[in-house]
Amino acid sequence: MGIVLKQALNNTVITYIGFAIGAVNTLFLFTEFFTPEYYGLVGVILAYSNILMPIMAFGVPNTIVKFFSSFSKNENSDSFLTLMLLLPLLLILPLLGFVYVANDLIGDFLSQQNVIVKDYVWYIFITGIAMAYFEIFYAWAKVHMKSVFGNFMKEVFVRAGTMILLILLYFKTITVDFFLMALVGLYIIRMVFMKIYAYKLRMPKLNFNWPENIKSILSYSALIIIGGSAAVVLLEVDKVMLNQLIDIENVAYYGVSVYIAVVIGVPSRSMQQITSPLTAKLLNDKDNAGLKTLYQKSSLTLFIASGILFLLIVLNVEELYQVIPEAYRGGFFVVLIIGLVKVYDSLLGNNNAILYNSDYYRAILLMGLLLAILTILFNYWLIPQFGIEGAATASLLAFFIFNTIKLIYVNVKFKMLPFTADTLKVLALLIVIGVSFYFLSFPYHPIVNILFKSIPMVVLYVFVLYRFKISEDITGIIDKLLKRFKAS
Repeated sequence: MGIVLKQALNNTVITYIGFAIGAVNTLFLFTEFFTPEYYGLVGVILAYSNILMPIMAFGVPNTIVKFFSSFSKNENSDSFLTLMLLLPLLLILPLLGFVYVANDLIGDFLSQQNVIVKDYVWYIFITGIAMAYFEIFYAWAKVHMKSVFGNFMKEVFVRAGTMILLILLYFKTITVDFFLMALVGLYIIRMVFMKIYAYKLRMPKLNFNWPENIKSILSYSALIIIGGSAAVVLLEVDKVMLNQLIDIENVAYYGVSVYIAVVIGVPSRSMQQITSPLTAKLLNDKDNAGLKTLYQKSSLTLFIASGILFLLIVLNVEELYQVIPEAYRGGFFVVLIIGLVKVYDSLLGNNNAILYNSDYYRAILLMGLLLAILTILFNYWLIPQFGIEGAATASLLAFFIFNTIKLIYVNVKFKMLPFTADTLKVLALLIVIGVSFYFLSFPYHPIVNILFKSIPMVVLYVFVLYRFKISEDITGIIDKLLKRFKAS
């Protein structure tokens, strides 16, 4: 876990910097400088682009992670990487041709409920392509155990660029239309920077002597399209269907509440950048003991982090809502539900990496596809009746079913669970802290109240974790920090 923790900590710091910038954008700048309609439009463009991304990538990011470590010779890896660069074009070129021919038809479909979306079809597809190739070059870097720069580009670059654009918009240096074009440009620039970095790590040498196992590679990539699309649908379909079923302003309101909740998943996002290639290597080496250790340690570490973040957010969200425009308040239920989803995701550790990089990926991809369909049905059922609360509930139902199936499947196939006795200790600690601080409130400014409640919670939580040595990795980190503090 040494390399995992080192890069995971670096990635977590970078990701939180990105989320802090994103929080300023989401909670303050967008809500002040954009009308809810145009803020919702930004959310819709990015949601559709994210759904298209795994299709346009042709499953290549996952394929690179799964197969790269199995090629021992440079010549073989060159032919593999050449294939990975060209494979996405098999879908991207036909899709671009389809968009060119059927632009109006696609626009009419996307704008059935909200006409404003119709003129932005090309924005969606170009952004989707940029996202797809960014993920390919990011995977290229991750298999060389270099995830920090890519994580910076993924989590910070676009958000920082968006902040600059929002400030320029406020001073009327640019228009809303220019902002939307420039936003697409940020994703293109990000892709180019990631490409340059990936090529510095390993400059590709074009080799068209395809690997001997090309059938297995193509089969895996084709199925990963389904799995990757299903996973993204589970994440983004709520925003897309809010656009299709009710007024686009609700996408903005929902997006603010979801953004608050997804902070809980930041440690998981950070750790997965490095656990995914490590998991693939352990599977390729058939190191089941190492795999079990990584599974349980990643689960415990992520549960410790996500659990306290969940409490900090849920117990302080009402104060946070007091400092943003009134129209965006009232999403406590959405924050609570999406927060629970993120905690459950974190509790599974590197479960996804085990499934996507093992020989059992076919079954789980089909399950994901069925559950993506189920998610769409849940949204059709719940959004018209309950609006954004219905979208959140649909996400909870879908993710609970999906994650539970994955948990059972890994246990059946690999005879391992991510939970240990320490998992129960952390759960008990979180319950005690949550109950103890639930009724605590102060008659001060909301930000002061958040600090007065949050600091004692974190101090108590860390003290108990360290005093009873609940997590070996967390204890090691605290010991190192204490030694540095004493040395200084």
